[in-house]
Amino acid sequence: MFDLNELERAHAIVGQAVPVTPAHAWPLLAERLGTEVVVKHENHTPIGAFKVRGGLVYLDRLKRERPKTPGIISATRGNHGQSLAFAAARHGIPAVIYVPRGNSAEKNRAMKAFGAELVEHGEDFQAAAEEAQRRAQFTGLHMVPSFHPDLVLGVATYALELFRTAPDLDVLYVPIGQGSGISGCIMARDLLGLQTEIVGVQSTEAPSYALSFAAGRIVTTETSNTLADGMATRIPDPDAFALIRKGASRIVQVTDDEVAAAIRAYWTDTHNLAEGAGAAPLAAALQEKTKLSGKRVGLVLSGGNIDFDLFRRWVGTGAPAMA
Repeated sequence: MFDLNELERAHAIVGQAVPVTPAHAWPLLAERLGTEVVVKHENHTPIGAFKVRGGLVYLDRLKRERPKTPGIISATRGNHGQSLAFAAARHGIPAVIYVPRGNSAEKNRAMKAFGAELVEHGEDFQAAAEEAQRRAQFTGLHMVPSFHPDLVLGVATYALELFRTAPDLDVLYVPIGQGSGISGCIMARDLLGLQTEIVGVQSTEAPSYALSFAAGRIVTTETSNTLADGMATRIPDPDAFALIRKGASRIVQVTDDEVAAAIRAYWTDTHNLAEGAGAAPLAAALQEKTKLSGKRVGLVLSGGNIDFDLFRRWVGTGAPAMA
Protein backbone atom coordinates (compact mmCIF):
# COMPACT_ATOMS: atom_id res chain seq x y z
CA MET A 1 0.00 0.00 0.00
CA PHE A 2 2.88 2.39 0.82
CA ASP A 3 6.48 2.31 2.02
CA LEU A 4 8.27 3.95 4.95
CA ASN A 5 9.45 6.92 2.89
CA GLU A 6 5.86 7.64 1.84
CA LEU A 7 4.76 7.34 5.44
CA GLU A 8 7.43 9.83 6.52
CA ARG A 9 6.29 12.27 3.81
CA ALA A 10 2.69 11.86 4.94
CA HIS A 11 3.75 12.61 8.50
CA ALA A 12 5.30 15.87 7.29
CA ILE A 13 2.04 16.81 5.52
CA VAL A 14 -0.02 16.03 8.61
CA GLY A 15 2.46 17.89 10.80
CA GLN A 16 1.66 21.17 9.06
CA ALA A 17 -1.74 21.11 10.77
CA VAL A 18 -1.51 18.52 13.56
CA PRO A 19 1.22 18.52 16.23
CA VAL A 20 2.47 15.14 17.41
CA THR A 21 -0.13 13.81 19.84
CA PRO A 22 1.02 12.57 23.25
CA ALA A 23 1.49 8.96 24.30
CA HIS A 24 1.17 8.82 28.09
CA ALA A 25 1.65 6.05 30.65
CA TRP A 26 -1.03 6.70 33.27
CA PRO A 27 -0.34 5.12 36.71
CA LEU A 28 -4.01 4.69 37.63
CA LEU A 29 -4.76 2.94 34.34
CA ALA A 30 -1.76 0.68 34.93
CA GLU A 31 -3.17 -0.09 38.37
CA ARG A 32 -6.58 -0.86 36.87
CA LEU A 33 -5.14 -3.17 34.19
CA GLY A 34 -2.45 -4.67 36.41
CA THR A 35 0.31 -4.02 33.87
CA GLU A 36 2.13 -1.28 31.97
CA VAL A 37 -0.07 0.71 29.61
CA VAL A 38 0.59 3.51 27.11
CA VAL A 39 -2.29 5.59 25.71
CA LYS A 40 -2.00 7.28 22.31
CA HIS A 41 -4.09 10.44 22.64
CA GLU A 42 -5.70 11.04 19.26
CA ASN A 43 -8.41 12.92 21.16
CA HIS A 44 -5.89 15.80 21.16
CA THR A 45 -6.01 16.61 17.41
CA PRO A 46 -7.69 19.73 15.97
CA ILE A 47 -10.92 17.77 15.37
CA GLY A 48 -10.64 15.67 18.51
CA ALA A 49 -10.01 12.43 16.60
CA PHE A 50 -7.40 10.52 14.56
CA LYS A 51 -9.33 10.84 11.30
CA VAL A 52 -8.02 14.34 10.66
CA ARG A 53 -4.75 12.81 9.49
CA GLY A 54 -6.37 10.84 6.67
CA GLY A 55 -8.32 13.81 5.37
CA LEU A 56 -5.20 15.97 5.20
CA VAL A 57 -3.21 13.40 3.21
CA TYR A 58 -6.12 12.53 0.91
CA LEU A 59 -6.86 16.18 0.07
CA ASP A 60 -3.17 16.94 -0.43
CA ARG A 61 -2.91 14.35 -3.21
CA LEU A 62 -6.30 15.24 -4.70
CA LYS A 63 -5.38 18.93 -5.03
CA ARG A 64 -1.97 18.12 -6.54
CA GLU A 65 -3.27 15.60 -9.07
CA ARG A 66 -6.72 17.08 -9.79
CA PRO A 67 -6.42 20.80 -9.02
CA LYS A 68 -9.70 21.66 -10.76
CA THR A 69 -11.80 19.38 -8.56
CA PRO A 70 -14.99 21.41 -7.85
CA GLY A 71 -15.53 19.90 -4.42
CA ILE A 72 -15.74 16.69 -2.43
CA ILE A 73 -18.61 14.61 -1.08
CA SER A 74 -18.65 11.77 1.43
CA ALA A 75 -20.66 10.06 4.15
CA THR A 76 -19.85 9.69 7.82
CA ARG A 77 -21.02 9.16 11.36
CA GLY A 78 -18.85 12.13 12.31
CA ASN A 79 -15.07 11.99 12.57
CA HIS A 80 -14.41 11.13 8.91
CA GLY A 81 -16.65 14.02 7.91
CA GLN A 82 -14.94 16.42 10.32
CA SER A 83 -11.60 15.37 8.88
CA LEU A 84 -12.70 16.09 5.31
CA ALA A 85 -14.36 19.37 6.26
CA PHE A 86 -11.20 20.48 8.09
CA ALA A 87 -8.90 19.51 5.21
CA ALA A 88 -11.20 20.91 2.51
CA ALA A 89 -11.31 24.26 4.28
CA ARG A 90 -7.50 24.36 4.37
CA HIS A 91 -7.43 23.74 0.60
CA GLY A 92 -10.29 26.12 -0.17
CA ILE A 93 -12.69 23.62 -1.75
CA PRO A 94 -16.33 22.86 -0.85
CA ALA A 95 -17.25 19.73 1.12
CA VAL A 96 -20.66 18.03 1.18
CA ILE A 97 -21.11 15.48 3.96
CA TYR A 98 -23.99 13.01 4.28
CA VAL A 99 -24.96 11.64 7.70
CA PRO A 100 -27.80 9.33 8.76
CA ARG A 101 -30.81 10.84 10.47
CA GLY A 102 -30.36 10.99 14.23
CA ASN A 103 -26.58 11.36 13.92
CA SER A 104 -24.55 12.94 16.72
CA ALA A 105 -25.77 16.52 17.09
CA GLU A 106 -22.39 17.75 18.30
CA LYS A 107 -20.51 16.10 15.42
CA ASN A 108 -23.01 17.55 12.96
CA ARG A 109 -22.45 21.04 14.34
CA ALA A 110 -18.68 20.56 14.23
CA MET A 111 -18.75 19.55 10.55
CA LYS A 112 -20.82 22.61 9.68
CA ALA A 113 -18.50 24.81 11.75
CA PHE A 114 -15.55 23.56 9.68
CA GLY A 115 -17.45 24.69 6.58
CA ALA A 116 -19.17 21.54 5.27
CA GLU A 117 -22.64 21.38 3.77
CA LEU A 118 -24.40 18.77 5.89
CA VAL A 119 -27.16 16.51 4.51
CA GLU A 120 -29.13 14.05 6.66
CA HIS A 121 -30.31 10.94 4.81
CA GLY A 122 -31.32 7.39 5.71
CA GLU A 123 -31.41 5.41 8.90
CA ASP A 124 -27.76 4.35 9.07
CA PHE A 125 -24.31 5.02 7.65
CA GLN A 126 -24.76 2.65 4.71
CA ALA A 127 -27.89 4.43 3.49
CA ALA A 128 -26.18 7.83 3.79
CA ALA A 129 -23.12 6.56 1.90
CA GLU A 130 -25.20 5.16 -0.95
CA GLU A 131 -27.08 8.45 -1.36
CA ALA A 132 -23.82 10.42 -1.31
CA GLN A 133 -22.50 8.19 -4.09
CA ARG A 134 -25.63 8.81 -6.17
CA ARG A 135 -25.31 12.57 -5.75
CA ALA A 136 -21.62 12.46 -6.66
CA GLN A 137 -22.48 10.85 -10.00
CA PHE A 138 -24.70 13.71 -11.18
CA THR A 139 -22.98 16.72 -9.56
CA GLY A 140 -19.37 16.07 -10.51
CA LEU A 141 -18.23 16.25 -6.91
CA HIS A 142 -15.36 13.93 -5.99
CA MET A 143 -16.60 11.05 -3.83
CA VAL A 144 -14.28 10.33 -0.92
CA PRO A 145 -14.72 6.76 0.34
CA SER A 146 -14.49 5.74 3.98
CA PHE A 147 -11.54 3.48 3.23
CA HIS A 148 -8.78 4.38 0.78
CA PRO A 149 -4.98 3.92 0.69
CA ASP A 150 -4.43 7.67 1.20
CA LEU A 151 -6.71 7.68 4.23
CA VAL A 152 -4.79 4.73 5.66
CA LEU A 153 -1.50 6.45 4.86
CA GLY A 154 -2.65 9.54 6.72
CA VAL A 155 -3.90 7.84 9.85
CA ALA A 156 -0.86 5.55 9.91
CA THR A 157 1.11 8.63 10.95
CA TYR A 158 -0.26 8.31 14.49
CA ALA A 159 0.99 4.72 14.61
CA LEU A 160 4.39 5.90 13.37
CA GLU A 161 4.51 8.39 16.25
CA LEU A 162 3.41 5.78 18.78
CA PHE A 163 5.77 3.03 17.67
CA ARG A 164 8.70 5.44 17.59
CA THR A 165 7.85 6.50 21.14
CA ALA A 166 7.09 2.99 22.41
CA PRO A 167 8.64 0.39 20.06
CA ASP A 168 8.51 -2.27 22.78
CA LEU A 169 4.72 -2.60 23.03
CA ASP A 170 3.68 -6.23 23.32
CA VAL A 171 0.08 -5.64 22.28
CA LEU A 172 -1.88 -2.71 20.84
CA TYR A 173 -5.68 -2.48 21.00
CA VAL A 174 -7.31 -0.52 18.15
CA PRO A 175 -11.02 0.21 17.48
CA ILE A 176 -12.50 -0.77 14.11
CA GLY A 177 -15.09 1.31 12.27
CA GLN A 178 -14.38 1.16 8.53
CA GLY A 179 -10.87 -0.13 9.18
CA SER A 180 -8.46 2.68 8.31
CA GLY A 181 -7.06 3.06 11.83
CA ILE A 182 -6.18 -0.56 12.46
CA SER A 183 -4.90 -0.90 8.88
CA GLY A 184 -2.59 2.05 9.47
CA CYS A 185 -1.31 0.47 12.67
CA ILE A 186 -0.62 -2.84 10.91
CA MET A 187 1.21 -1.08 8.07
CA ALA A 188 3.34 1.08 10.38
CA ARG A 189 4.24 -1.89 12.58
CA ASP A 190 5.31 -3.97 9.60
CA LEU A 191 7.26 -1.14 7.95
CA LEU A 192 9.18 -0.58 11.20
CA GLY A 193 9.86 -4.31 11.59
CA LEU A 194 8.21 -4.56 15.01
CA GLN A 195 6.55 -7.58 16.60
CA THR A 196 3.68 -5.84 18.41
CA GLU A 197 0.49 -7.90 18.44
CA ILE A 198 -2.39 -5.82 17.09
CA VAL A 199 -5.88 -6.56 18.38
CA GLY A 200 -8.99 -5.06 16.78
CA VAL A 201 -12.01 -4.04 18.82
CA GLN A 202 -15.65 -3.97 17.71
CA SER A 203 -19.03 -3.58 19.33
CA THR A 204 -21.19 -6.61 20.01
CA GLU A 205 -23.97 -4.58 18.34
CA ALA A 206 -21.94 -3.98 15.14
CA PRO A 207 -19.61 -6.98 14.81
CA SER A 208 -19.25 -7.25 11.02
CA TYR A 209 -15.44 -7.29 11.00
CA ALA A 210 -15.29 -9.64 13.98
CA LEU A 211 -17.70 -12.06 12.29
CA SER A 212 -15.76 -11.77 9.03
CA PHE A 213 -12.45 -12.39 10.80
CA ALA A 214 -13.85 -15.53 12.43
CA ALA A 215 -15.39 -16.79 9.17
CA GLY A 216 -12.45 -15.92 6.93
CA ARG A 217 -14.74 -14.10 4.51
CA ILE A 218 -16.84 -10.95 4.39
CA VAL A 219 -19.89 -11.16 6.67
CA THR A 220 -22.40 -8.30 6.83
CA THR A 221 -24.95 -7.47 9.51
CA GLU A 222 -28.47 -6.11 9.23
CA THR A 223 -28.05 -3.54 12.00
CA SER A 224 -25.33 -1.57 13.78
CA ASN A 225 -27.15 -0.27 16.83
CA THR A 226 -24.24 0.51 19.11
CA LEU A 227 -24.10 3.81 20.97
CA ALA A 228 -20.37 3.84 20.09
CA ASP A 229 -21.12 5.41 16.71
CA GLY A 230 -17.52 5.31 15.47
CA MET A 231 -17.80 1.51 15.33
CA ALA A 232 -21.30 1.35 13.80
CA THR A 233 -20.39 -0.52 10.60
CA ARG A 234 -22.58 -3.13 8.87
CA ILE A 235 -20.51 -3.91 5.76
CA PRO A 236 -16.73 -4.41 5.98
CA ASP A 237 -14.51 -2.92 3.30
CA PRO A 238 -12.89 -5.81 1.39
CA ASP A 239 -9.43 -4.19 1.24
CA ALA A 240 -9.50 -3.33 4.92
CA PHE A 241 -10.65 -6.83 5.79
CA ALA A 242 -7.84 -8.41 3.78
CA LEU A 243 -5.24 -6.35 5.63
CA ILE A 244 -6.82 -6.94 9.04
CA ARG A 245 -7.14 -10.67 8.42
CA LYS A 246 -3.44 -10.85 7.58
CA GLY A 247 -2.06 -8.47 10.19
CA ALA A 248 -4.26 -8.58 13.30
CA SER A 249 -4.14 -11.40 15.82
CA ARG A 250 -7.82 -11.29 16.76
CA ILE A 251 -10.86 -9.02 17.15
CA VAL A 252 -12.45 -8.55 20.56
CA GLN A 253 -16.12 -7.63 20.89
CA VAL A 254 -17.20 -5.27 23.67
CA THR A 255 -20.67 -4.33 24.88
CA ASP A 256 -21.96 -0.79 25.18
CA ASP A 257 -21.91 -1.24 28.97
CA GLU A 258 -18.23 -2.19 28.83
CA VAL A 259 -17.53 0.85 26.67
CA ALA A 260 -19.38 3.07 29.14
CA ALA A 261 -17.27 1.68 31.99
CA ALA A 262 -14.11 2.38 29.99
CA ILE A 263 -15.20 5.97 29.33
CA ARG A 264 -15.68 6.42 33.08
CA ALA A 265 -12.27 4.83 33.72
CA TYR A 266 -10.57 7.24 31.33
CA TRP A 267 -12.34 10.14 33.02
CA THR A 268 -11.43 9.13 36.56
CA ASP A 269 -7.92 7.79 35.87
CA THR A 270 -6.67 10.36 33.32
CA HIS A 271 -9.26 13.17 33.20
CA ASN A 272 -9.50 12.58 29.43
CA LEU A 273 -12.82 12.40 27.64
CA ALA A 274 -13.19 9.44 25.26
CA GLU A 275 -15.99 8.82 22.79
CA GLY A 276 -17.34 5.28 22.51
CA ALA A 277 -14.91 4.05 19.85
CA GLY A 278 -12.06 5.80 21.65
CA ALA A 279 -12.80 3.94 24.88
CA ALA A 280 -13.38 0.57 23.21
CA PRO A 281 -9.68 -0.47 23.29
CA LEU A 282 -9.58 0.04 27.06
CA ALA A 283 -12.83 -1.93 27.37
CA ALA A 284 -11.25 -4.80 25.43
CA ALA A 285 -8.06 -4.69 27.50
CA LEU A 286 -10.10 -4.81 30.71
CA GLN A 287 -12.02 -7.78 29.30
CA GLU A 288 -8.71 -9.54 28.61
CA LYS A 289 -6.98 -8.32 31.77
CA THR A 290 -5.90 -11.81 32.88
CA LYS A 291 -4.03 -12.31 29.57
CA LEU A 292 -2.03 -9.09 29.92
CA SER A 293 -0.01 -9.65 33.08
CA GLY A 294 3.62 -8.72 32.48
CA LYS A 295 2.93 -7.25 29.04
CA ARG A 296 3.35 -3.66 27.87
CA VAL A 297 -0.02 -2.64 26.49
CA GLY A 298 -0.88 0.14 24.03
CA LEU A 299 -4.34 1.68 23.77
CA VAL A 300 -5.49 3.94 20.95
CA LEU A 301 -7.78 6.63 22.36
CA SER A 302 -8.99 7.41 18.86
CA GLY A 303 -11.28 10.33 19.66
CA GLY A 304 -13.14 12.30 22.30
CA ASN A 305 -16.19 13.51 20.37
CA ILE A 306 -19.05 12.29 22.52
CA ASP A 307 -22.47 13.97 22.69
CA PHE A 308 -23.13 15.69 26.01
CA ASP A 309 -26.36 13.74 26.63
CA LEU A 310 -24.58 10.43 26.13
CA PHE A 311 -21.66 11.61 28.26
CA ARG A 312 -24.09 12.51 31.06
CA ARG A 313 -25.80 9.12 30.73
CA TRP A 314 -22.55 7.12 30.74
CA VAL A 315 -20.35 9.25 33.00
CA GLY A 316 -22.55 11.74 34.86
CA THR A 317 -24.82 11.58 37.86
CA GLY A 318 -26.88 8.68 36.54
CA ALA A 319 -23.87 6.44 35.87
CA PRO A 320 -22.83 3.57 38.17
CA ALA A 321 -20.05 4.32 40.62
CA MET A 322 -16.55 3.29 39.54
CA ALA A 323 -14.96 0.24 41.14
